[in-house]
Amino acid sequence: MLFLGLFKQLHIDKNLDYSKIRLFSRDKGVIILNLTAFEKPLLMGILNVTPDSFSDGGCYRSTDLALQHAEQMVKEGVDWIDIGGESTRPGSESVEPDVQIERVVPVIKAIRDNLSATIHVSIDTTQSIVAQAAIEAGATVINDVSAGRDDAAMFTCAVTYQTPIILMHMQGQPKDMQENPSYSHVVEEVLAFLLQRAEVAQQAGISVNNIILDPGIGFGKRKQDNLLLMAHLKVLVDLGYPVLLGASRKRFMGSVCQVTEPSELAVATAVTTALGVMAGVKLFRVHDVVENRQALDVSWAIRAAKIVDAGMGSVG
Repeated sequence: MLFLGLFKQLHIDKNLDYSKIRLFSRDKGVIILNLTAFEKPLLMGILNVTPDSFSDGGCYRSTDLALQHAEQMVKEGVDWIDIGGESTRPGSESVEPDVQIERVVPVIKAIRDNLSATIHVSIDTTQSIVAQAAIEAGATVINDVSAGRDDAAMFTCAVTYQTPIILMHMQGQPKDMQENPSYSHVVEEVLAFLLQRAEVAQQAGISVNNIILDPGIGFGKRKQDNLLLMAHLKVLVDLGYPVLLGASRKRFMGSVCQVTEPSELAVATAVTTALGVMAGVKLFRVHDVVENRQALDVSWAIRAAKIVDAGMGSVG
């Protein structure tokens, strides 16, 4: 079997009940996210304040336009807004931290001034100085597609602010990640990487309660790699950490559906959301809120019925 031996090689605390994990904010003891097995998953709306993101680059470059879009996503049902000032599309170049800060901080402040405090805000960056500025402006979660590899100080930042952090798998860098990705056993390799980074994060002082894992759909992966990761989401969920799925409008679905325009993949994305919910995924990062809100609500109602029917026991 593909996954035999993986759990022997990598550390999981057998005494920890991962089904009861909650994520804590910098305010000690205050639960900002409840991602236990019996809580409804959360929908994360994407807000790229960049000129060159793969699907919506240049759409929300002013603070007013970004705030309007955030307000619209909240009306449509997001629980969370993920803000990024640097594109990570295939072939993209890195953006200097000061430019990222200039892009994201005014938007985060505007969201905090105008939207409900119950809306979670994450900062999508690989640079600790950007994360720090965003947290000071009101962000409460770090979303790091490099899983702490691009900036060793990122884990220190998460520890200092007691901030949850999302650790994503990516082979290569955005500039070259799709040039020639290669795996022997993609699911096993992604799981091994994520467990290793989670362990490094804990060694740096980040609480296990503050770690979320993301398999990195579309980041340094071929079509078949993405399909296999989608097919084996439950294996990742069974590691015990909350899992984020970011399949929104990704190219591999376009090749399946014979669609070239990313904005036409809302329904395809909603299918991945429903599959993720049934596998136990707790967070979904999406562009198209209405379709994915419906997919999440219906699939969760089905999964919750199964949980209740099982007497609140383990759901397979």
